[in-house]
Amino acid sequence: MNIIGINAGPDLVFEQASESSLAYSHDSAAVLIRDGVVIAGMEEERLNRIKHSPKAPIEAIRFCLEQGGVGIEEVDYFAFYLSFHKVKFELERTRAGIQRYIRLAFGYELPPEKIRFVHHHIAHAFSTYAMSRFDKSLIFSVDGSGDGISGMILTAENRTMKPLRELTRNDSLGDFYERIIQFLGYRRFDEYKVMGLAPYGDPSVYRSVFKTFYSLLPNGNYRTHINIPLLFELCPPRKKAEPFTQQHKDIAAALQEALEDIILHIVTHFKKETNHDYLCLAGGVAHNCTMNGKLLYSGLFKDIFIQPAAHDAGAALGAALHTYHEENPGQPYAPLEHLYWGKNIGSSDEVRQIVQAWDDFVEWEHMGEDTVERTAQLLSEGHVIGWVQGRSEFGPRALGNRSIVADPRPEENKHIINAMVKMREGYRPFAPSVLEEAAEEYYEIPGQTKQLPYMIFVVKVKEAKRKILGAVTHVDGTARVQTVSRSTNPKYWGLIQSFGEKTGVPILLNTSFNNNVEPIVDSVKDSIVCYLTTKLNYLVVGDFLVKKRENSQTDFLNLYPLLPQYVQLHLKRKATASGELATIAEIGMNYSERHPYGISLDMFTLLSKADGQRTFLEQMQEEGWTDESQRQALAEELLELWSRRVVNLDPAAHMPLQQIYEAKMEVMI
Repeated sequence: MNIIGINAGPDLVFEQASESSLAYSHDSAAVLIRDGVVIAGMEEERLNRIKHSPKAPIEAIRFCLEQGGVGIEEVDYFAFYLSFHKVKFELERTRAGIQRYIRLAFGYELPPEKIRFVHHHIAHAFSTYAMSRFDKSLIFSVDGSGDGISGMILTAENRTMKPLRELTRNDSLGDFYERIIQFLGYRRFDEYKVMGLAPYGDPSVYRSVFKTFYSLLPNGNYRTHINIPLLFELCPPRKKAEPFTQQHKDIAAALQEALEDIILHIVTHFKKETNHDYLCLAGGVAHNCTMNGKLLYSGLFKDIFIQPAAHDAGAALGAALHTYHEENPGQPYAPLEHLYWGKNIGSSDEVRQIVQAWDDFVEWEHMGEDTVERTAQLLSEGHVIGWVQGRSEFGPRALGNRSIVADPRPEENKHIINAMVKMREGYRPFAPSVLEEAAEEYYEIPGQTKQLPYMIFVVKVKEAKRKILGAVTHVDGTARVQTVSRSTNPKYWGLIQSFGEKTGVPILLNTSFNNNVEPIVDSVKDSIVCYLTTKLNYLVVGDFLVKKRENSQTDFLNLYPLLPQYVQLHLKRKATASGELATIAEIGMNYSERHPYGISLDMFTLLSKADGQRTFLEQMQEEGWTDESQRQALAEELLELWSRRVVNLDPAAHMPLQQIYEAKMEVMI
């Protein structure tokens, strides 16, 4: 039986966001289950390159079909991660939206009976319990909201889940955290940044204030009653890009402590009520790795399993699993072994062909069997390297197949990598990847837990090891650890082992391979683009070592420009300081009105005519623009837009994806 779990909204990538899609669309994904086993899983953002993509998971579905070797008509069910049990008109509208995008993208009339709807928190709960290896377990799904509630506590035994309590929408812990981080200059999806900021603060400074924001009630109940105006009495709010004051850091610390206090209150009660020794966790709040570490160290449970894709992409997985086991009761669960469910980079010849296309900008060599040894040597010499291998990871973490890796020892590597590629806040920690055999030598791992393969727990670094792990030890002496197994990722395991043989430390700094505006790279081309638009020293893709050539900025004018399918150009009239009206040009996204980029009128002229068939330089020549200073200015502007991923540049002419879709639709009509 083939089942594809899906989530997010009905819009195709080049369509303007529809009103119906705005409420529940983010982290679009598709997961293919065959007879209860995951065959493929992909977040749409990896393919359409929209971070937290709200678009229909068209390319993710297409990948799942290709990876599984099945036609769309052979899929028994599409399982959606919401049930709309209280708003039936939304169910019908969503069913029609799914049928529409399947029809437009695949030319297939999806029968309505093939679409299953699964309660949001049941999907989250099933995604963690079914993959946990636990028989008896407490389950906690907790996020912002879904199907009208913000969480669900369940008990599970003998493959049967029973809800114990629902958390109301008004007391959403996801919203609790999100509302307060806005005072710190952040917004939705930035929660992890505040989690990283919290250790720089003292929670006791504002503890009494935050205690007024929630009440812990008997029987594991609680209520939230945030008083945002009270924060203004503590200090001025921070605006985006402003420096943090110590007061802001103390607020972050108090917020983090408050979340942990509420979560521990809930699970402590239900631990006593159910007497379960094991806990399964899912939902967006479960990505709070510091909170997860506190649960691990609490001693309440012998072991804890947290769905690594705890966010809404993981609910697509849970919806598929739940649907399969509803149709096939009694079939065994398939526990999680790894998350390498994405696209493969391809054969050596396929990789070579893609790299060769960029010959004017990179030099490369095939390292063959020496790949691991030579890469480890470069790392030991202090180089920072993009490492791309095999199938990509499902979920928000790079786990050794789409990673930036570096020496974990020098503390300055944190600042070096930020300057090279991440361009992010300097306080945020980098994570270590450690051989699982050596993990307990460096980290305090409590209870029965011996493997931490998914970077979802923050644990303590042993005090004697903190100084030698300066780049991957946070200010509070902790780390968000990934243990690496030889059985699940032998090449990455071998790289860490080889580095350990050269340095005495079997650990690498591992951060996701992307800049600060894009999703993690997926394809070989994605990795080359990210490499060329950052200051990474080397790229290793498959067994190829790639190094930048010495190019001038104007050399990049020989590439073929094309706007991504989700990007739009705008001309506006705006008053100047003198009161006169001036024409300005902007480039923005079709799914959000936030933060359009201002561009020059010359750039607007060229990009409005970009068709993927002419180089940028050829377009300039057609306009009769030959001035060298203008050429240099446009090259600088073009490279900046490329690094922001609002313009695509390609070494060969190509057809826009939108034209392909439109051609298909014309044939169908």
